[in-house]
Formats: sequence, structure tokens, C-alpha cells
Amino acid sequence: MIEVYKVDMSYKKDIQTLRNVSFNVDSGDFVFLVGPSGTGKTTLLRILYRELIPTSGDVVVIGKHLNRIRSSEIPKLRRQMGVVFQDFKLLPNKTVQQNIALTMKVTGAKRSEIQSNVNQLIHQMGLVHRRNAYPEELSGGEQQRVAIARATVNNPLLLMADEPTGNLDPKLSLEIMHLFETFNFRGATVLVATHDLALVQQLGKRVIRIEDGRVIET
Repeated sequence: MIEVYKVDMSYKKDIQTLRNVSFNVDSGDFVFLVGPSGTGKTTLLRILYRELIPTSGDVVVIGKHLNRIRSSEIPKLRRQMGVVFQDFKLLPNKTVQQNIALTMKVTGAKRSEIQSNVNQLIHQMGLVHRRNAYPEELSGGEQQRVAIARATVNNPLLLMADEPTGNLDPKLSLEIMHLFETFNFRGATVLVATHDLALVQQLGKRVIRIEDGRVIET
């Protein structure tokens, strides 16, 4: 599902974020990318969903070489991915159900299919009573669940999340991780970037450890 080979990333000549990073993630895996804040986890995720191009090295995601992929092919590739961003990126002028549905609308899905998927996720995420609420009316945990629902509404092959529990209490953090486990059980490959080692230990999944831009454990 993911192949990263000898990737370097430099924003400037004297600022190198990633150094000789290599690892693989197999289809159906659930993997944590762990390390302190500022070690390159977010940069690596941005490379994996092709927001950034590495300075050197090779990256293959869902069978596509990201260094050589055409710009016209990127939207199709991203439709097979779900990404939960650290700051949620919910649209403030849209309700919970509208935010979730948006991902399917841009792919041209049928209205009936959108309604079915959105309703299913709203129930699964415990958001039925909040379906017509706007992001500013939601708690942090509710916003996080909306962000996860939006990332998974298209049933992606690959689900990635950047610090999805960063602002949540331990109980809610574990609940969020169990949601990711559910999607993994249904067939999605899951990659979660986090610095919460206590949470990682509770889940017992594979860990890729990164420090100062280098992978030190796979």
C-alpha cells in the first residue's frame, strides 16, 4: 500500500526535515507513526497524499509513483485516500451532514448513495443529534468525529490521520482509536501519526518511530 525509499525532504538547503527515510506499509495494516512534535511526521503524511514532493527518494502509494504521477491523476488517487487533518479543516458554513457529504459530492456520487453513506456514518459516530449543527457549535471530540466521518465516507483504501487525538482526553482518545480499528477491520489500511505513546501501547499495533527526521524503528 505504501513504499517509501530513501526519502529526503528539505525546505531550504540548511533545513532538512526528513533524512533517508525508508519503510513499507502492507495492505490491511494498522500502523502508528510516532515521535515527538517537530520530527517530520506531518511532512511525511503530506508527501504521502501528494501535497509535497520529496527532495529525493521514491514514494509509491496505492501503486502510484508519487514523484512521477501526472497532476491530472492526483484527484483520482486522493479519492482512494481518507485524511484526517490535525486542525480538522471542517467548513464553518456547512452543517455536520453537509461536511461529511462534501467528499462524495465532489466525486459525482449519486444522491441516494451519498445520503445512505452519510446517514450510516452519522449514526456510527454518535452524531445523530448534531447532524444539523455547525462546526463552531461542536465540542472538540464531536469535530474530530465529523472529520473522521468525512475522511471515511468514500470507503477509502488508505486512511491517514495526523495527531487525531492531540486535544482529546484519554478516554475519548481511545474511543477515536477504536473507530480507526473498525475501519481497519473493514479493509482499510490505517496510518496514524501521533506523539501519544501511552495510547499507542494500549493498542498494540505496529510502530514506525521517527526522530529528528530519521526512521529509527519499523
